[in-house]
Parts: sequence; structure tokens; C-alpha cells
Amino acid sequence: MAVSPDLPKNLQPTVARHELGYRLLSDATMTAARAYGIAYRVDDKTVGQYKGYGIDLEAVSGQDHHLLPVPAVFIHDGKGQLAFSYVNPDYKVRVAPAVLLAAAKAAIAK
Repeated sequence: MAVSPDLPKNLQPTVARHELGYRLLSDATMTAARAYGIAYRVDDKTVGQYKGYGIDLEAVSGQDHHLLPVPAVFIHDGKGQLAFSYVNPDYKVRVAPAVLLAAAKAAIAK
């Protein structure tokens, strides 16, 4: 499962375009991102730059909060406890698949 800051109506085209094999949920209000402490406000200058690239944060989220989530991975065990987290403000740096798989297996084994 993954969570996106986009409106629910904008998720299906993304799922189809990228042939995602997992459920994609909407957090357009950024309620979950705020709860996890990974929401950050995009400054007005950057909002303008995004618009120049054809990215309208207000249109895709349906909100004017100008918030985005820091890329993150959270794995919960079967008891509702956080078993693994990876948060990196540099969206180009992702957790290694082998590390993620090992963390998921460890959470299942608990």
C-alpha cells in the first residue's frame, strides 16, 4: 500500500500508467503525513516553479495548504506497532529493496 497527496480521482490514472501492483490511497488533506511528521510546506516561490513545470499542487490535492510529504516508508507489524521506518528528504535517495524486504520479513515474523 502507498499513500499519495493527490485527490482520489487522480489516483487511478497513476495506477494504470505505472501498472502498480499495490493499493494507492489518497491523503489529499495531508492528515496522515502530518500525523507521521513527514509533511512540509512548499514555499510560494517553489509553488510557482512547480506551476511552470505543469504541476499544480492545488489542482492535484484539491487543497491550498501547499503541503507535500517527505518520501518515507513505514512498516507495521501485525500488532499495530511500527517495526521499520525510512524517511529521507532527498526524494532521489530511496531505501534499498533488499533492506525493505528484510524489514518486511522481520515484521511478519514477530
